[in-house]
Amino acid sequence: METKDYFRYIVNEIHTVVVATVDNEGFPVTAAIDMLDTDDRSLYFLTAKGKEFYDRLKKRKFLAFTAMKGKDTMSRVAVSVRGKVKELGYEKIPQLFEMNSYMYEIYPTDESRQALTVFQIYEGTGEWFNLSKKPIERESFVFGKENMETRGYFITDNCIGCNKCVEVCPQTCIITATIPYIIEQNHCLHCGNCLTVCPMSAVERR
Repeated sequence: METKDYFRYIVNEIHTVVVATVDNEGFPVTAAIDMLDTDDRSLYFLTAKGKEFYDRLKKRKFLAFTAMKGKDTMSRVAVSVRGKVKELGYEKIPQLFEMNSYMYEIYPTDESRQALTVFQIYEGTGEWFNLSKKPIERESFVFGKENMETRGYFITDNCIGCNKCVEVCPQTCIITATIPYIIEQNHCLHCGNCLTVCPMSAVERR
């Protein structure tokens, strides 16, 4: 999947996400926000300018959110995004309301909609995590000018092929065809068991 696919999934399949911002004391604050549109490179949402959420966005210009879909843990897909935001103003409001007609019930008149403003999440990183697959499915993605960072657990040349890590891997995602062994990053839970049991300190977290 590409970034545009993750964004379309967020907007069309999940829609309501739990967003975290930071208050004036440096503490995290969460809010439920609807992701109303995507242009395949960024996400769009709106809020009222009278809300504290608006103040936090203007001051920090950054947010993080997790969106989840599934009836229970083992059927759940989660998409997490961290990114920079900028205010676009009122111009895109009519378009967003046409695309999301339920918004007319919340702000029914032109006058009431004057309180609203649109924000764009235009640069950042994300992660797709699918527990409904066997083994689990994990993918990282970036958008805007953000660079992809290497994250997770990796086995170095210190590996001696002792199989200790294989024995404790809950997703059986360690390839033993060569030494050093290789961790399949797309299926790793990031539990850290391999790092803990390796007698040669051959596993590192990046």
